[in-house]
Amino acid sequence: MSARRAGGRGRVLVVEDEAYVRDSLVALLRAKGFDAEPAVSVAQALAHAAKAPVDVVLSDLRMPGADGLELLRRLQASAPEVPVVILTGHGNVASAVECLKAGASDYVLKPADPEALEVTLQRVLDARALRREVRYLRSAVAPAAEPVGDSAAWRKVLAMVEAAAPTGATVLLLGETGTGKELLARRLHRLSPRAAGPFVRVNCAAVPVEMWESEFFGHRKGSFTGAAADREGRFHLAHRGTLLLDEVGAMPVSGQAKLLRAIQDGEFDRLGDEQPTSVDVRVVAATNSDLEAEVGGGRFRADLFYRLNVVRIDVPPLRERVDDIGPLARSAVADVAARLGRAVPELPPETLARLRAYSWPGNVRELRSVIERAMILDPVHGLESLDLLPAPAAPPEAGSSRELNLREALTRLERDLLLEAQRRAGGVRKEAARLLGVDPRNLAYYLRKHGLGDGGDEG
Repeated sequence: MSARRAGGRGRVLVVEDEAYVRDSLVALLRAKGFDAEPAVSVAQALAHAAKAPVDVVLSDLRMPGADGLELLRRLQASAPEVPVVILTGHGNVASAVECLKAGASDYVLKPADPEALEVTLQRVLDARALRREVRYLRSAVAPAAEPVGDSAAWRKVLAMVEAAAPTGATVLLLGETGTGKELLARRLHRLSPRAAGPFVRVNCAAVPVEMWESEFFGHRKGSFTGAAADREGRFHLAHRGTLLLDEVGAMPVSGQAKLLRAIQDGEFDRLGDEQPTSVDVRVVAATNSDLEAEVGGGRFRADLFYRLNVVRIDVPPLRERVDDIGPLARSAVADVAARLGRAVPELPPETLARLRAYSWPGNVRELRSVIERAMILDPVHGLESLDLLPAPAAPPEAGSSRELNLREALTRLERDLLLEAQRRAGGVRKEAARLLGVDPRNLAYYLRKHGLGDGGDEG
């Protein structure tokens, strides 16, 4: 998806009322690799900035009507993350300093020296990129570790990731909970031309329906009750980067048409804006649900599914990559030991055999949790404490005619657990969610998936 070409050195909005100077600056910046666009006035500049993300504004100080200082002040109110560089004559240096005090990033004397202008803009862009990177690193909730494993099934997945990464195509990651879909999405981003841009994740199952549009597309101050300030949506935050739509199967039907437009056209309507906003975002979607079944049941739009299903990668469960259990377990042991400030213990052969014998319904996430629990609750014996590890599933009795279809068996187990949790919780959704270890909004999705209603009382 791209309303604009990816790459380049950044989008520069050149605000200058004199046509010759404006056109010369735009031509110069484009020749140096910037995505430069002209604006003849403050009003036109603000309209441009509202319609599509701007990386930096280069504005003349003296213009008829509203001047560069007024533009700076208005941008500080509406888009404070956008840096402004002021163009000024030698006689107006004092006014340029006033702009710096008001929040401008820098100023350049006219006539602008091409090399000095390039250095200034690049320095401002680098500083902005660094601030964004720090913000996203601080907000990241998943480890940035490389995927671990060398089984044939896992090598096939990694090969597909590496083939898809540089293309910019939309990728759909399908697999059970805990298989490492987010880890693969982050690898897609790191191997893509957008690696220097932001990686933004949103859990579609955790966004309340009434906040869905604001969460994804943002809103203007005062656009609805409680909108006390402007907010950038996830699509805007992911401009020139990658947006991971985690648990996309749980997205409300009411929002799917707007999501399709944003992915397909690179354009969306922010609440309170009169003009659409254009963005350049690569979308990766992930889910543990059967989207084709959801389409057949009318719970997921077919056109959205086809738009997401450009490159489909099926992520295998851990029980189908038993050869990776050893490397994954050793990696988890090292990570936990580092967090606890201990030496890395050996993984006893009998413990590894026990780990390999287990079916791991929670996949890699469950494996890491089991190891962490063992190392924390029994620090003396650690991984030798087999009573802290799961027992292997009992084999079926001889002559049993039980259905062996894995997908159907897991579906039945999931439904049985939901029913038992509801029974124990007396129909109280929050308590049932606590028993199952899931978010209440995720629980509502699973209940709908199995035709068990909306989960009962919120209590």
